[in-house]
Amino acid sequence: MDYILVLCTVEDKKQGKQIARQLINDGIAACVNIVPKLISIYRWNSEISEEEEALMLIKTKKALFEQVRSRIIQMHTYNLPEIISFDISDANKEYLNWIDKETLS
Repeated sequence: MDYILVLCTVEDKKQGKQIARQLINDGIAACVNIVPKLISIYRWNSEISEEEEALMLIKTKKALFEQVRSRIIQMHTYNLPEIISFDISDANKEYLNWIDKETLS
């Protein structure tokens, strides 16, 4: 089984909680951590912007990434949400077993 960590910025903690609860309820994520008050500086429409956002750290299986991505896009308020996944190459085996148990097969 392959596991991933998905990063996604959201406009605030409230939106992060809404998306996180839905991902968990859908069985496509085992855990979502929300880091509030992140500062993002980026270029958008040829202008440099600075915004306070929240960051979601989503733990799931690689096979569920497209469902996670699709659900985030469906619920997100941004036109172009950041959705980036990283393979989990090393982790506590019991934790990975827990992710497996808490998500869809």
